[in-house]
Amino acid sequence: MKANEIMSALEAKHPGEKEYLQAVREVLYSIEDVYNEHPEFEKAKIVERMVEPDRVLAFRVPWRDDRGEVHVNLGYRVQFNNAIGPYKGGIRFHASVNLSILKFLGFEQTFKNALTTLPMGGAKGGSDFSPRGRSDAEVMRFCQAFMLELWRHLGPDVDVPAGDIGVGGREVGYLFGMYKKLSHEHTGTFTGKGMEFGGSLLRPEATGYGALYFVHQMLAGAGMDLSGMRVGVSGFGNVAWGAVKKATELGAKVITLSGPDGYVYDPAGVSGEKIDYMLELRASGEDIVAPYAERYAEAEFRPGRKPWEVPVDVALPCATQNELDLADAEQLLANGVKCIAEVSNMGCTAEAVDYLLARKALFAPGKAVNAGGVATSGLEMSQNAMHLSWSAEEVDARLHQIMSAIHDQCVRFGRDGDTVNYVKGANVAGFMKVARAMMAQGVL
Repeated sequence: MKANEIMSALEAKHPGEKEYLQAVREVLYSIEDVYNEHPEFEKAKIVERMVEPDRVLAFRVPWRDDRGEVHVNLGYRVQFNNAIGPYKGGIRFHASVNLSILKFLGFEQTFKNALTTLPMGGAKGGSDFSPRGRSDAEVMRFCQAFMLELWRHLGPDVDVPAGDIGVGGREVGYLFGMYKKLSHEHTGTFTGKGMEFGGSLLRPEATGYGALYFVHQMLAGAGMDLSGMRVGVSGFGNVAWGAVKKATELGAKVITLSGPDGYVYDPAGVSGEKIDYMLELRASGEDIVAPYAERYAEAEFRPGRKPWEVPVDVALPCATQNELDLADAEQLLANGVKCIAEVSNMGCTAEAVDYLLARKALFAPGKAVNAGGVATSGLEMSQNAMHLSWSAEEVDARLHQIMSAIHDQCVRFGRDGDTVNYVKGANVAGFMKVARAMMAQGVL
C-alpha cells in the first residue's frame, strides 16, 4: 500500500470533505508498515474497500413547528462497515452536521468498536436540525419525521443507533418510540434508552468514566499516578461530566471547564455539588459556561479563550472535533503537561497530533480513550438481548475490563522502545481486527 497514492485518489473523489479525509489520513499513515507485511490485504484491496462506507443514506425531513410553519431539514445515516457486527454509532442533531463529519465519525467508529472486542460495526447519522430553542413538542415531531424514513434501515441485528451531540435521553426516547410503532417490535434497536424501557445504568457517565480508566493506565504505565494531579477539561456536557466525576473519584483535581463562550478556571477544583451543577448548566439549553463563575466566587470566567493555556498535568478535550490545535499543544507541553487524551472524537487537529507524537508526548486518540461510551452501549445491547438488567457495579466492572483490554491492545501494537505510540497502537489493533474479518468474508 502506498498511503500517498490512496489519499490523492480519495481527495480527488471527495473534495472538501476535510474531517473525513483527516481521519482516513491518520489511520493510513500509521498502519502502512503493518499493512505491507500482509500481501493478501493488498490483493483483496482491503484498504480501498475499508475507507469507503458500505452505504450512505440521505433524506429530507419535513416537519411542522408550533406555529404551524413547515421546515425541511436533511437526514443522514452512514453505514460504514459491518464486518464484525451490526452497524453501531450515534445520531447527531446539530446545525454543523454534514456528510464529511458523519463519514469521519463512522470511519472512526468502525475502529473504536473493533477495539472494544464487542461484535459491533461502525456507523453514524444525524441531521442539520438543532434542538436548542425548540419546544418538546417540536423536538418530538422532528424525531418522528426523522424516524419515518430511517426506521426501515435499522434493527437489533442490522443497525443500532445511539445518542450523540444534540441527541440525549429525550430524543432517543422519541426516536425509539416512533421506531417501535412503525416496526411493531420492542427490541434493542437503540441504546441510550431510558431505564424504564431497556436502558443501561451508567450509560450517561460511561464515556467519561472509561476515558479516566484509560488515562489512569496510561499514567501507571509511565510510572505516574493520577491522584493529586491537576486536570484540564473542555466542555461541560455529559462526556465532560462523566470525566470530571471519575477524575475526582480517582483523586485528581479538575480545574477547567469550557463552552462556546469561553472557559472557567476554578483553582479550588470542580467537585461535590459543582459536578451536579454541570448537569443544570447543560439542562438550561443556553450552551454557555459563564454562569458557573457567577455561582462560585472562587472561579474565574475567561471569555473567548480555550482552557489549554492553564498549566495542568492532564489535558482532556471533551467537547468536539479539532478543538485542540498546534498552538494549544505547544502551550500545554511548555507548561509541563504529562498526559493528553482525546475524550472527544478527533479532539486534536492533525498538526497538534503530529507535534505531540514527534516529541513522544504521552498522548492517546479518541478511538481508544472514549470507547467506553459505545462499549456500554454494547453492554446495553447484551442486556436487551437477554432481557436482563445489570446493576451499576456489574456494568462498571465490565466497562473497566473493556477499557483495560483496549489499553493492552494499544500497548501491544504501539510499543516504541521505552514509549508507547497510542495512535499507532489503536489504529493497528482496530484495523487488523476489521481487516481479518473482511478477508474471512470474501470480496463484498
